[in-house]
Order: sequence, then C-alpha cells, then structure tokens
Amino acid sequence: MNDGHRVITGQVWRSGSPPLQEPAGPYEGYIVGPYPYHGTDPGSYPYDGTRPGPYPHPAPPPAPYDTPAAPPHQGAAEPYPEHAPEPPAGPLAGPDGGGPRPGRGGRTTGVRPPSVRPGRVRRTVRLLAALLCALALTGAGTCAWAEFELDRSVDLSGLPDRPPQGRGTNYLVVGSDGRDGLSEQARKELHTGTAGGSRTDSMMLLHTGAHGTTMVSLPRDSWVTIPSYVDPNTGKFHRATKNKLNAAYSLGGPRMLVRTVELNTGLRVDHYAEIGFAGFVGVVDAVGGVEMCVDRRIDDPKSGLKLRKGCHDLTGAQALAFVRQRHQEADGDLGRSRNQRAFLSALARKAAAPGVVLDPFRAYPALSAGLDTLDVDKGMELKTLLSLFQAMRSVSGGGGRQLNVPVSGPGSTGAARNALKWDEVKAKRLFAELRDDRPV
Repeated sequence: MNDGHRVITGQVWRSGSPPLQEPAGPYEGYIVGPYPYHGTDPGSYPYDGTRPGPYPHPAPPPAPYDTPAAPPHQGAAEPYPEHAPEPPAGPLAGPDGGGPRPGRGGRTTGVRPPSVRPGRVRRTVRLLAALLCALALTGAGTCAWAEFELDRSVDLSGLPDRPPQGRGTNYLVVGSDGRDGLSEQARKELHTGTAGGSRTDSMMLLHTGAHGTTMVSLPRDSWVTIPSYVDPNTGKFHRATKNKLNAAYSLGGPRMLVRTVELNTGLRVDHYAEIGFAGFVGVVDAVGGVEMCVDRRIDDPKSGLKLRKGCHDLTGAQALAFVRQRHQEADGDLGRSRNQRAFLSALARKAAAPGVVLDPFRAYPALSAGLDTLDVDKGMELKTLLSLFQAMRSVSGGGGRQLNVPVSGPGSTGAARNALKWDEVKAKRLFAELRDDRPV
C-alpha cells in the first residue's frame, strides 16, 4: 500500500495458451521469416558475431531490385551479400527434398503448377464461339446462295411408259457439249466447234444402294431404241426407231434422253444432272487442275489434246479434250467412256480434298462454275445433289464399281456399223441386278 494505491506484481497468462518455453538448443533449420533478430546479445545461444540473428541460418536479405534495402544495423552483415548462403540439406533445403528452391538473390521459391488466367480462358471461349458462329452463318449463306443458283429446269414428271420404282437410287449424269457461256475465242481454244444445238458427250448411270455405288457408262454411240414422240416444234408424230443414244438428246432434250435410257435399261431414273463445257472447264481450273496418268503419247488434232506418256496435272482445257477424245483410243467410244469415268472420279476426289473445301478462294469459284452450267431435275434438293457428289467420290476411293454396259460389238448393217450393240443377255442381267439392288 503506497499513497492509497495497491500495486499487484506478477505475470498474466492468456487463458488456454501455455507460456513460451525456452528452446533446449539452437534451431538447425533454415529460417525464412520477416522478423529476424537484430540484437547483438547472444544470450544462451551460440553467436559468432558475424550474423545479424541468433540462429545459425538466418533468412537471406531481399534482392536490391525487389525491395528497398533495410537500414543497416550494428553488428549486422552487409544487407546485399554477393552470394547468398546455401541452405543446408534437409526437408526444406532444395528441390530434391520437395521443399522450396533457391531463387534469384538467394530467395526461395516453391514449385507451383502453371496457372491459366480466367480472363484468357474467357477470351478463348468467346473466340471459338465467334468462329463457330461465323462458320455456321457462312454455311447457311452458301446453302441459300446455292439454292438460288441451282437450275432445276428438267421436269421428269408426266413422262409416259415409265418403269416401276426399283430399290436404291438411280442418277443419270450427263456431260453435254452445250457451248453456252463460251466466247468465240474460247470455242477455238477448246476445239468445240460452232455447231448449233446440244448433244451429249458422256452419259453415266450412277446407282447407290445397300451394296455401295455402281457407275455404268452408257457409250453415246450405243445402238438403242428411241421411243415414239411428238415433235414440239412441228406437232408431227414419230414412231419408235433405232438410233444412237446421243440422238435422243438432240431430238427431245433431257426428257427424251431419260425416256430412252429407261426404255432400254428397265431402270427408273430418279434424278438427272447435266453439266456443259464451260462449267466443266471452270470447275477443273478452280480446284487447281486434276492429275491424270496416261500409258502412251496422245496427239489428237480434233480435240486438241497433246500429252506425253506419264502423269499430268490437267488444266480445264486439257481435261475437256481428254474426256472428249476417242480417235486415239483402241476401243473408240468404249475407251473414251473409261477415260470419262476415271476423270470424273478423280475430279470428285480433288474437289473434296481439304485443300479445296477449306480454301474459300478455290471452293467458291468451283461451286460457282459448276452451278452456272448445271441443270438438274425439279426434285433435286441440295442434300440429294451432295449425295450424288459423295457417291462419285466413293467410287474414286474404291468404294464402288466402274464399268461399261456390256457390248457385243458394232452393228452389222447400215448406220449400226458405226454404233455399239449391247450384249442383250449380259446387259439385261446387269440392269436387273441394279433394279433389285443386288451385288453386281
């Protein structure tokens, strides 16, 4: 009691917290902490007078370019040693022990997995979404444009005496010598002549079904029966007669050609597709040419084709001459039909290649050139046309068969001597197999 005040002396401990105990000996670990001991009194701990703290291995000072230097202390070492002390071996010593690694300036860094910033992820997702939307809009725009450009001028409805519907789908693919879109100079360069009207240079039946795709060439010089018809210009009735197959197109266009094919094969033609000279040349040039190999030298003045033996990247003009020439073929029109099948398959394969499909500077000109001179039937939808294209491509990749209609040789009398007569037995069996969708 002193001047009326009482003084209580002693120690106050926090409830539940034991008092700090004096360590039994020096800590041998490598201490990294923000509060190093800067005193000089070693107390009961070993102290050599050269380090700023009571422990054998204090934390290294920060690098001078990371944080400002701490004020010097009496008895302390230089704050920026030239070489930081190496940590001793132990659980926290280095990467082999799973602990922190020494970094620049002697600091230790932990090994952390790489992280991706959330902002970068969001930007990537937005970019991908924008790209997909652009592709979708481009595809939708292309489909709408193709729907508008596609010429569905061939009406197959109302044809008389049509055979019954068979199994599978039958396409009649025609290459005509229509010169629409060709200038006088182009006609001279392509050796197409100046004859009026249109005829067919190639005709193929493409059958798709459960047993794959079969492409059958119908030589234009085939000696067949032309059905009876009424000339729309004169109103005169013409009875059925024998003639070359390509005459049917000259007499009545696509409808008469379809009627003639159906009459002589017994197959119902489900869809019709025809492309002219200009479109053919434009498509070949747009895809960058098509490679074809020939086993001999070809020099045909009539078609203008000149090729050495070997493989060539044919331009549009060369390709047109290749599928038209027949005078250099030992089998005449049959040899030309083989060339046409081989080239159309190669063209379909080239047009479907990623380097063309994914390149808008090739894909759009090729599509535009094809649509400019492509005529199809009124029932042809874009997905049906795509199925036709895929079927032709599958044939080129070995997914189908390519063959000529069986022939027995040239005719024996009159105009038939310059024509090809079908082998009735073999041709009838072939068309029956296609009609019933059986393996050929």
